[in-house]
Amino acid sequence: MSNLERRIADIPLERFRNFCIVAHVDHGKSTLSDRLLELTGTIAPGGNKQILDKLDVERERGITVKAQTCSMLYNYRGQDYLIHLVDTPGHVDFRAEVSRSYASCGGALLLVDASQGIQAQTVANFYLAFAQGLRLVPIINKIDLPIADAARALEQMKDTFELDPARAVLVSAKTGLNVEAILPAVIEQVPPPVGDHLKPLKLLLVDSWYSTYKGVILLVRIFDGQIKAGDHITSFATGLRYVVGEVGIMYPNQTPQQSLRAGQVGYIFFNPGMKRSQEAKVGDTFTTVGAEKLVEPLPGFEEPKAMVFVAAFPVDQGDYAHLEDSINQITLNDRSVTLQKESSQALGAGWRLGFLGSLHCSVFEDRLRQEHGASLLITPPTVPFKVIWKDGREETISNPAKFPEQEVGRGGPLVELQEPYVSMTITLPEEYLGRVIELCEGNRGEQKELSFFTATQVILKYDLPLAQLVDDFFGKLKSATKGYASLDYEESDWRKSNIVKLQLLVNKVPVDAVARVVHSSQAERLGRQWVTKFREHVDRQMYEVVIQATAGKRIVARETIKPFRKDVLSKLHASDVSRRRKLLEKQKEGRKKLKAVGNISIDQKAFQGFLAK
Repeated sequence: MSNLERRIADIPLERFRNFCIVAHVDHGKSTLSDRLLELTGTIAPGGNKQILDKLDVERERGITVKAQTCSMLYNYRGQDYLIHLVDTPGHVDFRAEVSRSYASCGGALLLVDASQGIQAQTVANFYLAFAQGLRLVPIINKIDLPIADAARALEQMKDTFELDPARAVLVSAKTGLNVEAILPAVIEQVPPPVGDHLKPLKLLLVDSWYSTYKGVILLVRIFDGQIKAGDHITSFATGLRYVVGEVGIMYPNQTPQQSLRAGQVGYIFFNPGMKRSQEAKVGDTFTTVGAEKLVEPLPGFEEPKAMVFVAAFPVDQGDYAHLEDSINQITLNDRSVTLQKESSQALGAGWRLGFLGSLHCSVFEDRLRQEHGASLLITPPTVPFKVIWKDGREETISNPAKFPEQEVGRGGPLVELQEPYVSMTITLPEEYLGRVIELCEGNRGEQKELSFFTATQVILKYDLPLAQLVDDFFGKLKSATKGYASLDYEESDWRKSNIVKLQLLVNKVPVDAVARVVHSSQAERLGRQWVTKFREHVDRQMYEVVIQATAGKRIVARETIKPFRKDVLSKLHASDVSRRRKLLEKQKEGRKKLKAVGNISIDQKAFQGFLAK
């Protein structure tokens, strides 16, 4: 038995603390985690930065994508405490990670940047934690900055969340100032977990990831009983049985232990290993084989639904198998991506991928390029829409190619088309209010509420079509407010909408790879942009090429590429006009014949150029 295990075995349940760090994106969660790990001696000081951000893309962008966990031992007033920390993502796309982390914790550090104050994601995380009954410890970070205004941040916390400013801890995670005051505050304010290690085993699956050698590794929170290698356990969701191969804690990497008991959070994997990551359903309850009748399963989590769909195609069809392997490997660790095969006449075989949001999509794309060296084409993001037929059937379609050809009404079978809306909350400084309202109205938004939560900060609530949100709305909002606005959204409902399918035709033949479902008010503007952009990438042919954009049955824009032509009059000098006309007519006949048999070939590079951002 190692020294670490001996220390943990001596700690009773009353001296366990499980907590997570939640905040708006970029308020310093991962840096604070580093300081806490250094303070408890879990990692050596001055080592690698953001030790819990394990993906390259997380380090490069400075964001957290996946919630990471770590156990720490801390000596407070002569007694050892086992403290378990979860570092959560701050971006709205990964909200499901935050709500899962809450389930394994008894409290949370609500972190606020002293220079920025409370922002949209802080508000959303607060209400999420409040609904779960977690104890919140307010922390004001970045107090070393020249523009930090800690008094304002404390006042906002008191006015918005009714949190007592006297309980707040003021720190600077970067310089390590006052960080040592955080853990005593956690020990005194966060309640210990409840559980009994003598009862039958009951554990909750919080997260899982895939390892090539060990199969699926599960991160679990144990509520009752204890678990050790060799135990036979069964899942309530799938009914499958497994033999435990190893148990341990994250300290900060996987550290094997002889057993885990009630109140602890740790990892387990099986022997023989769990092969399919689909078997690890997050939110599932496991117990010992034979104790199924004695244990009440825990309420699970809501699986996050894909909100943004893109089609991905390999640049070279020869790379199809390699790209398929790469996508499958990444989806092993990211179950929120939905995947189905798709083919296009213009771009060949590919996939339709569903993501939680546009940042999730771009992170996935970066991981494919960096970790697997894949080169791929990604179509602009689209959202699902709902079709209601005359016989009462409802159908949700995520692929624009399957959009019904019939028009609404007109006595046909199609009754109504609906698109998804989101409720979004924007917090911004008052001076940018006019610009932001203009931006929301221009994107078909409906204002729901406008309130000032301090003299200069505004909370603005809008209902906005999801299609507008994925069309780089966040980027436009950031540029309209010089990066000061913050955005949070959640699904609202489906609403009746006048949407049409916008398509590109080349010589009256539709190009299937380039189709989008848009609102009829935007069809003309987008159609004009499309034909102008596509024209730049198509080579001239021996006959006229007509590029058109159609919305439904209506043509909304057209560009013509003139053909190459031979100068048939060059050999004539002082000839009669009828002779000239005869030669030109003959050339015209030849063109007609060529156009009838000629099939326009558009190079793959034209699509790559057109789809490139």
